[in-house]
Amino acid sequence: MTFRFDKLGIVIAVVVAYAAFAAPFATFRANRIVPGQARSILESLPSALGALLLAIVIVGGIIALLKTPLVLRLAASVIALAALAILIGTAGGFLTPAGNTFARVSPASGFWLLIFAFTLLLADVLTRLNLSPSARVGALVVAALAVGALLVSGSWDSLSILKEYASRADSFWAEGSKHVTLALGSLAAAVVVGLPLGILCHRVEPLRAGVLNVLNIIQTIPSIALFGLLIAPLGWVAAHVPGAAGFGIRGIGTAPAFVALFLYSLLPVVANTVVGLAGVPRAANDAARGMGMTDRQRLFDVEFPLAFPVILTGIRIVLVQNIGLATIAALIGGGGFGVFVFQGVGQTAMDLVLLGAVPTVALAFAAAIILDAVIEMTSTKRRAQPA
Repeated sequence: MTFRFDKLGIVIAVVVAYAAFAAPFATFRANRIVPGQARSILESLPSALGALLLAIVIVGGIIALLKTPLVLRLAASVIALAALAILIGTAGGFLTPAGNTFARVSPASGFWLLIFAFTLLLADVLTRLNLSPSARVGALVVAALAVGALLVSGSWDSLSILKEYASRADSFWAEGSKHVTLALGSLAAAVVVGLPLGILCHRVEPLRAGVLNVLNIIQTIPSIALFGLLIAPLGWVAAHVPGAAGFGIRGIGTAPAFVALFLYSLLPVVANTVVGLAGVPRAANDAARGMGMTDRQRLFDVEFPLAFPVILTGIRIVLVQNIGLATIAALIGGGGFGVFVFQGVGQTAMDLVLLGAVPTVALAFAAAIILDAVIEMTSTKRRAQPA
């Protein structure tokens, strides 16, 4: 019998083998800041559950390694991810001594590598299945509901990251609200300014190079440096412009973070607007002129709808970028999930770092999937229109 190997599956199988047999599955610490003690899968769980999880990941790795049917690969990835998500919570309860409120149990590198490997397998399967945009969004919703169910059930309460959350629940949601407001607010401002500016650059060609060059220069400035550069001018505005401080404009805080994210957002919006409008077929414009449409009518009824998928791609780039960059805003008092990241770094408490990093990654991942689906749906609609 001849076995055929999957190219991506070879990488996944190697990662699974290393994570299952060489890397620690969980880390036990006597308290939140002392160095941890690594535990393997078999040491982290009751013997029967440890053997079961080990068997699941080994079989999943073999299925990934070989050229197997997509349905089998899908089942292997989902079962492995579900087992990992459930049993890491069991490991927390198993390793924590009874009545001990100071001990901390965290997922270790082996757990994260296994999550990465089987997520990669799942993503590969979903790509090969060529799911519709609505189906991909549906899969995201199902995954979010599954994670929500685990959180509500309390099965992860013994893990260190949930203990960090329990002591900061109110501030977590407050900082999360600031994070989302910064990301979406700066995006909205960039769209309001960037779309007309992109249209102007498309119509007035001599203006295009200068505007895009300036925005390119802004994009090359490191985020921390740009935040710092904005402190002085915004501080001066707060001190000398009546009412500015009342609107929240200060040298540190949300204002410089918002302005920096807005400036970073302009280039993708303006550039994609220019590219999208330039890609409108000449025949479509000629037909619109032949029908007696004015320039304004051609822009809004012909050019803009045809360019919309490309413009939306720029908006997707901005949103994912801003969700990540908003983390840095905590360095200048802008709030957001970065508060927990930098507090954790300062206290050498990695689970506190994860409390800020994990929701940031999850938000960016969800935003990318949803906007990719919207872009694909609008592109499909655009291709169908000529028929």
